Amino acid sequence: MARVKSRWTCQECGFSTSRSLGRCTECNTWNSFIEEVQEEEVAAKKGFAARLALGAGAELEVGDVSGAVNMEDIPVEGIESAEYRLKTGLEGLDEVLGGGLVPGCVVLLAGDPGIGKSTLLLQVTKEIARLHKVLYVSGEESAAQVKLRAMRLGVTGGSVMVNATQDVANIRESMLTSGCRVAIIDSIQAIYHPQISSAPGSVSQVRESAAVLVSAAKAQNIATILVGHVTKDGSIAGPRVLEHMVDVVLQFEGDRARQLRILKPVKNRFGSTQELAIFSMTELGLMEVDNPSALFLGDRLSKLGRKQAPSGTAVISGGEGNRALLLEVQALVGSSTYPSPRRVANGWDYNRLLQVIAVLEKKVGLSLSHHDVYMNIVGGLDFSDPCGDLGIALAIATSLLDRSIDPGLLCIGEIGLTGEVRPVSALPQRLKEAARLGFRRALVPAGNLPLDFQSEQIEVVGCESLSEALVKAMPGFELNPAKKKVTD
Repeated sequence: MARVKSRWTCQECGFSTSRSLGRCTECNTWNSFIEEVQEEEVAAKKGFAARLALGAGAELEVGDVSGAVNMEDIPVEGIESAEYRLKTGLEGLDEVLGGGLVPGCVVLLAGDPGIGKSTLLLQVTKEIARLHKVLYVSGEESAAQVKLRAMRLGVTGGSVMVNATQDVANIRESMLTSGCRVAIIDSIQAIYHPQISSAPGSVSQVRESAAVLVSAAKAQNIATILVGHVTKDGSIAGPRVLEHMVDVVLQFEGDRARQLRILKPVKNRFGSTQELAIFSMTELGLMEVDNPSALFLGDRLSKLGRKQAPSGTAVISGGEGNRALLLEVQALVGSSTYPSPRRVANGWDYNRLLQVIAVLEKKVGLSLSHHDVYMNIVGGLDFSDPCGDLGIALAIATSLLDRSIDPGLLCIGEIGLTGEVRPVSALPQRLKEAARLGFRRALVPAGNLPLDFQSEQIEVVGCESLSEALVKAMPGFELNPAKKKVTD
């Protein structure tokens, strides 16, 4: 008879040990260990045996290699065409996916509770069900609850099948026999494998259940979407191997106060990871924002050509996909009463803010060592593109000097530690977006000039250093290199 033993597994990284630990030695997470009971003699082979039990049903013969196919004989006609993909009905989501759902792909959609994941997927179900059969598996809600929400969103028709179960064997059977083209699993943390003794949501359950679903999706060419939970720090819950098993990982974020939802890819085997989709939550579901730049810039667009922008503000541009996004950055610099001044960054990397402040002090001569600096990306969007360095530096400088600048000025450039303005990518499309919104002047790295993009609507000004950029942005700004002191 097999002996039963306990293993303690970290629910963040999957690290396993024979005893409980207060903090995981691999990922340094506190109180993340859960006890999992397993039989000692089959512990190493349990996951494989469980997947094999839910396999195709045919016994494998030794030496059977009929599944191997010569690469030259694999048919690819039509796979790269746009018609091969399944359209979701949401243009922004299709762009993020690379053109739509690829048959047989597995997508992991992760986000905070209540952010709108189920609402988004029901809207996708509504569109796809017009042409294809859809299987909606609800592991957290009853079938009646799913129908009530579907009625509110206008999801009707007999092409949608609902299966309110948590058993992965039942789900696999439904996928293989229903004839569906798309399967939605809500959520992977609620699904359990009948041959795994640990509780649903544990590392072993998530790993083995996902393996069964991925195998079924690939075997029947079913586009499958898995809903995933996130931890308190915003990362995807469960073992890291889950992200490696799927084809696409989408992060669904939002600002509850503004009812905005931002969908961005973390991993995509079928497209770019630089795309971005922005939605607005309404009573009728998620509505795509057609002009997100105008939404984030707010009343700044009404000041173009008429008023000066307030001190401590600048406009930056980001995005390397098909869509460029313009954002307003705000900075507030004030005298500090503490020996160590405060530096606060909202929506921007804190260490990068410290780097920009250090360059302003050392290379430009601005005295910031006794000032608190607060920086914020307007709209609640997290921005990580280094091309925003120049705009952030300009916002900090104008706040310290109490200077106003042209509201129609766009700042694009990465700042190096020596004070140079380094070239950036995808500059023409950023300038086209700015010109479309009415911006008439742009400060860009001199290394990006000359440009293939030509437009009479916007003046492109190149700058090699941060000091040169500040002089061109603020008329009358002068720097005394000898004394390292700014004069006005």
